[in-house]
Amino acid sequence: MTKRSDSTQKDGKVAASGHKVSKNESQPDPGGKKQDQDDRKVGLGKKVTLLRGISIIIGTIIGAGLFISPKGILKHSGSIGMSLIVWIACGVLSLFGALCYAELGTCIKKSGGHYTYIMEAFGPQMAFIRLWADLIAIRPAAIAVISLTFGRYILEPLFMPCAIPPMAVKLATAIGITSVMYLNSMSVTWTARIQIILTISKLLAISIIIAPGMYLLFKGETKNFEDAFELSNVKLSGMPLAFYSGMYAYAGWFYLNFVTEEVDNPERTMPLAICISMAIVTSCYVLTNVAYYTVMSADELLASEAVAVTFAEKLMGKFSIAVPIFVALSCFGSMNGGLFALSRMFFVASREGQLPEVLSMIHVRRHTPLAAVLILYPMTILQVFVGDIYSLLNFMSFLRWLFIGVVVLGLIYLRYTKPDLPRPFKVPLFIPVVFCLTCFFMVFLSLYSDPVNTGIGFAISLTGIPAYYIFIYFNHRPKWLQWALDSFNRTLQIILVVVPAEQ
Repeated sequence: MTKRSDSTQKDGKVAASGHKVSKNESQPDPGGKKQDQDDRKVGLGKKVTLLRGISIIIGTIIGAGLFISPKGILKHSGSIGMSLIVWIACGVLSLFGALCYAELGTCIKKSGGHYTYIMEAFGPQMAFIRLWADLIAIRPAAIAVISLTFGRYILEPLFMPCAIPPMAVKLATAIGITSVMYLNSMSVTWTARIQIILTISKLLAISIIIAPGMYLLFKGETKNFEDAFELSNVKLSGMPLAFYSGMYAYAGWFYLNFVTEEVDNPERTMPLAICISMAIVTSCYVLTNVAYYTVMSADELLASEAVAVTFAEKLMGKFSIAVPIFVALSCFGSMNGGLFALSRMFFVASREGQLPEVLSMIHVRRHTPLAAVLILYPMTILQVFVGDIYSLLNFMSFLRWLFIGVVVLGLIYLRYTKPDLPRPFKVPLFIPVVFCLTCFFMVFLSLYSDPVNTGIGFAISLTGIPAYYIFIYFNHRPKWLQWALDSFNRTLQIILVVVPAEQ
């Protein structure tokens, strides 16, 4: 975390930073502007179209959960009918949150998602605390968990019916993480194209589950839906936990807001992409669960460790071997979309002066935020091999909803403090109020159900306060520390061949 060094700010020239530009790289034109060999500005272009925006949202929301274990909602809701109502209600609540972010994204046209909106509403200290928690724990752990799921399921067909060696899973996971980092480092266009392909593949996988399930349902296979709303097993105390599981399954609707500056015509594209994506995801989730219940009873579903695999074995025989491949592709899509979005948050935080300056620089030929893409790589790989990732996620699960609640509270706050702010897309006030209350309810639920892990997570986030004062607030640093930070920026800039973005 560092302020801008004088050596890299002078006129935005590459030479000032110590990087000598060759003829086939970026070079200053007579007006002092940096151009690449194709006379394009060195910066992030507006390459996220409506289709790409939809693929980012759907591709990051639909991960492994729908294929592996939707039984948490059934277990806590107590009946098939109530579980379907929870799936629908969580979809509606997630749509409410997504619409709130659509308003924020169209009136605050900066990338960065949660970080940017907290900065605009509540100032730099609160934004830094969110950034700090993301950087040191939440994001590396989240990427590591979805990547481990990818590693496990990509190897499943090779080792069936034997158990997969843990080290093989970790090596496959490391290869998956490295390939995603490489893709995001090389090309924004190809990252978006592959995200579209992966999103289509996971929707195809879901349709392979839905189609035979609906066919059997319309043929009259309805015995599992008899007494679907039997209330004898329904407990009010379990419903909050069912909603918690459901909202976790829908998490990811906010990722398009991390790349707002790269969205083509954001006033139109963002609300459309969000509404279309949430309609598709909610329909897929509900219809997939209906298909599960058509083929499996509630007891069979609760007994299954991997619901989609059990479903395929009962209905498709040998074709069930393809299910782990679909799960792995689904996880890879979540990894790719998540990293694409998160790198922009670090890019914006660096531009705001809250992370090292090199993170807001762009590769001179690839036009990707190379340093911002790679920043999570060491910590993620470390957690894959040595970290207690699942405990860390338990620590941090409540922080996600706490800060999302703070963001939506910021939307309400900005309505009153900045009423003249242009709002091309504006939601009715009851939508942010309902969603904000839902977020804070889930936070208090976490405090009640798991106070120890929640307290540890809260303590980890509070370490951001002294870090803010040490790295950001105090203007006078020891000369040796400032020299070290400047050397770090210059060295990485030369190694990565990156330059400040053209404004």
